[in-house]
Amino acid sequence: MGHQELPDIVVPVRPGAVNQQLRFALRSWSSNLPHRQVWIVGHLPHWVADVRHIPLEQRGTKYANTTAAVRAACEHPDVAENFLLCNDDFFVMQPLPAGMPALHRGPVREVEQHYVARGSGPYLRGMRETRDLLREHGHDDPVSYELHVPLPVTKTGMLKALDIGHHLDVLHKRTAYGVLAGIGGEQIEDVKILHRGPRGFGEESAFLSTMPDSFANGRVGNLIRAAFPLACRYERGGR
Repeated sequence: MGHQELPDIVVPVRPGAVNQQLRFALRSWSSNLPHRQVWIVGHLPHWVADVRHIPLEQRGTKYANTTAAVRAACEHPDVAENFLLCNDDFFVMQPLPAGMPALHRGPVREVEQHYVARGSGPYLRGMRETRDLLREHGHDDPVSYELHVPLPVTKTGMLKALDIGHHLDVLHKRTAYGVLAGIGGEQIEDVKILHRGPRGFGEESAFLSTMPDSFANGRVGNLIRAAFPLACRYERGGR
């Protein structure tokens, strides 16, 4: 894979404190995720270096803000047509020399049951509305791409998905893109670690994601910090 063929990484970042999760996510991508350059959309922490930045006012819900961030990246002429959509708490724990594979979470109908058991809310409503939208477009049993791992996307395909789902206030944009673009992929369990305790994640997992508390105070956070002790090119004063 030549340098010109490498995807960019796009990561929406909301205003906040130092954001240590982003620091270690950047270290993990620098070490293990082949890419051309990193684009931060939204808030640029003061310590971040050597990235491209797309400023974005964030005055809506978290769902509206991230959708606006993804659209801004897709409409920016300098962002590569192929990019990896990440959150600031996605950690790539093992080298991926062949690049990031497409991964999904299985049928939306099965993922939906998981969330029904946790109660209703805007996320579950958005899941159902996105599922119904995909059914209207001929995908009767769509799979979910709402995993906490990098998602390979194309600007063209994502803009199409955002346009089709523009009327939904909680569009599951990863799922809409993955299904409409027909990216397929392999099914995995989600890798988000919600709690501090020793159970709930595989220490050999190629991907991890955390909550602020599980990162700061949990066993998973200790594992991630131990894996990437050195500053990277994306930190001021890094190598």
